[in-house]
Amino acid sequence: MKSVRIQGSRRTSRSSFIVTLKRNKWLLLLAAPATIAVILFSYLPMFGVVLAFKRYNFTDGIFGSPWSGFDNFKYLFATRDAFNSTINTVYLNALFIVFSLLGSIVVALLMMEVRNKWLVKSYQSVLFFPYFISWVIVGYFAYALLNYDTGTVNRLLEAAGLDAVQWYTKPQYWPAILVLVYVWKNVGYFSLIYLAGMLGIDKEYYEAATMDGATRLQQIRKITLPLLVPLITIMVLMQVGRIFFADFGLFFNVTQNSGALYSTTDVIDTYVFRTFRVLGDAGMATAAGLYQAICGLILVCISNWLVKKVNPDNALF
Repeated sequence: MKSVRIQGSRRTSRSSFIVTLKRNKWLLLLAAPATIAVILFSYLPMFGVVLAFKRYNFTDGIFGSPWSGFDNFKYLFATRDAFNSTINTVYLNALFIVFSLLGSIVVALLMMEVRNKWLVKSYQSVLFFPYFISWVIVGYFAYALLNYDTGTVNRLLEAAGLDAVQWYTKPQYWPAILVLVYVWKNVGYFSLIYLAGMLGIDKEYYEAATMDGATRLQQIRKITLPLLVPLITIMVLMQVGRIFFADFGLFFNVTQNSGALYSTTDVIDTYVFRTFRVLGDAGMATAAGLYQAICGLILVCISNWLVKKVNPDNALF
């Protein structure tokens, strides 16, 4: 009797699953390309993680190479440079998250105040354009501005009666320079996301506030920003998840890979690249990537837990 009930329950759940599939077939079809792309490019490469625990050689291949335990991780923590690059990665990425968030929200709020559609499209294009420029070209832009002999910044300093600065030998200035470059390149992209979120807010809130005599600033503070909090939370959580992954193009090209700047600009990615270029060990590079991914996952879980404590509705999962 019991087995009959179990079989009946399984048959009911299976038919319910099939009904759900049929009901949502067009939505599933719409999501299929993205799902396939995620499986191909995000999940299948995970099998390469095995390299982090092997002494890889090209003759024996991935499965034939001998196991090395945690030896590949030891080099990450063997020198002061590795610790310094980890601190720089977290510190600089935290600055990027904070300043890009503030900058993009301010730009999105300003865009909301522009009523002329032609001007809005023009501003969007101008702000979005730097996002498509490669870091190689941005590196040359920065060099043209900061070059000691011909750079525009030094010419302005001299015109103001100040001494020219050897920017590529002064590491103390580079956290600020990198933040400025990162915000300049990405603020347009992020502002469009926040602008889309603002446009989705029901206009009746603003009409009711206007009838009550609320100023535009009060409407932003009491309506726009609170309703934008879920989107801000998701964006920040996604960025926190990659806080251990530095933008290699930014740190390698904009700094011109200057050894004098390593104390403030060397990050895990450039450290691993430099080590890989010298030693040519794929196992070590994979170990570094796995270390970054695990730290990022832990940070996302902690951040999501904190968000859930404050407001469960804003949590990512």
